Amino acid sequence: MSLRIPYPQLQQELMRVLLSLSFSEERAEHCATIFAQNSRDGVYTHGLNRFPTFVQVVQQGLIHPAAEPECMEQNGALERWDGNLAPGMYSASVCMDRAIALAKEHGIGCVALRNTNHWMRGGTYGWQAAEAGCIGICFTNTIANVTPWGGTDARLGNNPLVIAVPRAEKPPIVLDMAISQFSYGKLNTYATRQEPLPVPGGYDQDGKLTTNAADILASERALPIGFWKGSGLSLVLDVLLTALSGGRSTAAITRSGTEAGVSQCFIALHQPNMHASLIEEIISYTKSGAPSETGEQVYYPGEQSYATRQDNLKHGIPVEEDIWQQVQQM
Repeated sequence: MSLRIPYPQLQQELMRVLLSLSFSEERAEHCATIFAQNSRDGVYTHGLNRFPTFVQVVQQGLIHPAAEPECMEQNGALERWDGNLAPGMYSASVCMDRAIALAKEHGIGCVALRNTNHWMRGGTYGWQAAEAGCIGICFTNTIANVTPWGGTDARLGNNPLVIAVPRAEKPPIVLDMAISQFSYGKLNTYATRQEPLPVPGGYDQDGKLTTNAADILASERALPIGFWKGSGLSLVLDVLLTALSGGRSTAAITRSGTEAGVSQCFIALHQPNMHASLIEEIISYTKSGAPSETGEQVYYPGEQSYATRQDNLKHGIPVEEDIWQQVQQM
């Protein structure tokens, strides 16, 4: 990534393309901003690099640019929504906003969302909650791309999970992780660079553990985090999503043949006193240990993303030149 593009230029170019796809100006600006922010924060696989795929899915009719998510059922601080196949990042933002509003009224808010689309970077909605002064928890299911422990075929999703905690006048703690050892975005990065993974990340087509990202992408058999523990966590998240939203499970999504119409959940927790000094004590203690390698340091979740954000805003966002040219020609 030798070419750097100023953040406003990237955001405006993405917005231009979305306007050509029948997005309203407000919707185009919202979605373009999220894509640009993902690249700004160093999550290039779900920013500019993912944008051409998003455009293709819109053109295939799997994403409805003008659709609006709607509340279908209310039960106190718990609501069930239907995304109506609107752009996933838009619906996710709307539902996290609603969870935040419920939390500020009741202390907790939960919005279960069915019939939605890929939300791109899940951490976006953790940052959204934390910046509103709330703890945020959200998770989604996916097409089957993880092998359950003891199995030989992909039957689980990598079902990303996000947990975010606000901090007083400091960047929040934001855990954003797939339940696979490596997210599929990260696997694509390693495959493109033809670099081996630092540890085995899945199985090849012969059923052998491998550090070759391209072989894992071909087999679609990623390894769950923590072996059997990650396998169980992936399954339980899928069960929770289906139970709360009444939407499609990983099995139903996979049978459809495309990763559309997924299910998601957005939870916000709010209380006036977040015990900031106790949180800082945890971070300080964790970072006080000696690093494993000279010159390195221990980071809390979200710390490196924030540092990358500051650097990319100052120097421009690194982009893959071929992808940038492809978007400019759209």
